[in-house]
Amino acid sequence: MTKTIFTGPRNLTISSRIKERWHQGELTQGQVDEFQDFLTEVDREFLQHRIIINNTYTAWFRNGAATDEELRHFIRQFSVFSNQFLVAALLKVINSPTLGQSRTSREILLNELGVIYRKLGQPLASNIPQTEEEKDQEGDPELVSTEGTVDGGICRFRAAHFEWLIGVAEGLGLHYEDIGKRKHGSPTTLHFCDELQRLYGSDDPQIAEGASFAVENWAAAGFWQELEEGLTRIKQTRHPHLHLAFFTWHNRVEAQHAGHTLEELEAVYFHPDFDRTKFIQGGKEILDAIAVFWDGLNEDRLNHVYT
Repeated sequence: MTKTIFTGPRNLTISSRIKERWHQGELTQGQVDEFQDFLTEVDREFLQHRIIINNTYTAWFRNGAATDEELRHFIRQFSVFSNQFLVAALLKVINSPTLGQSRTSREILLNELGVIYRKLGQPLASNIPQTEEEKDQEGDPELVSTEGTVDGGICRFRAAHFEWLIGVAEGLGLHYEDIGKRKHGSPTTLHFCDELQRLYGSDDPQIAEGASFAVENWAAAGFWQELEEGLTRIKQTRHPHLHLAFFTWHNRVEAQHAGHTLEELEAVYFHPDFDRTKFIQGGKEILDAIAVFWDGLNEDRLNHVYT
């Protein structure tokens, strides 16, 4: 049989894992071609979604021109999403259809709550001394790591992502009691939070898988970089003591999460129960909800609406 060349779609390509399964005869040429076609559809419906390729709010934010009032509003709304994400993440754990998927979901949830990733066989902390500025930019090795597993990791209260966000908020005059609760959220922010629970935490594994894939690839698509750039400019020009570790760490770690989702997709796609239509539905609907969140922030900015 003649072996054809794998070209793949523009951004999502057939991985070496799939090629190996094909070479070993585990997958047929037809199955691989169908999967390649599916990746093309995912690329078109997810990765080319307007909120991924053209986020008006974060494109504005990266210039560092946000006033203190605009910045406090952004941090408060982002804190609601960040804190309420824990509910959706727990639902994803509870509703995971397999033990393996449950563990993958717990990796994300437990790290959010303060369990530090560790590389197997390596100590948690680096012995290389760091200044406080380096810790803020690169992450305090006692509290963060961007690689590894939470299995066997250490839990520290200060490593919880929400506590890092409190550190950002306090530099702007906000405190724990001022952020993170539903009462602090605008209608568009709460819509996003509710859709995360409905889709990302869905008890329909096909919907949840599509939403998870879309969320992780949205997170890896560049908005964290735009936020970090804007906050760095603000720190350099107006708020030299602003702590940015929450944003710098997420900017570095999200590519790892997106890579994991492709492996998950490969694992579930060839299962007889996989529903391509529901997967696409879950991803498109959560991306629309993400767009509502960012569009809401942009409308608030243009209309000078602040919580």
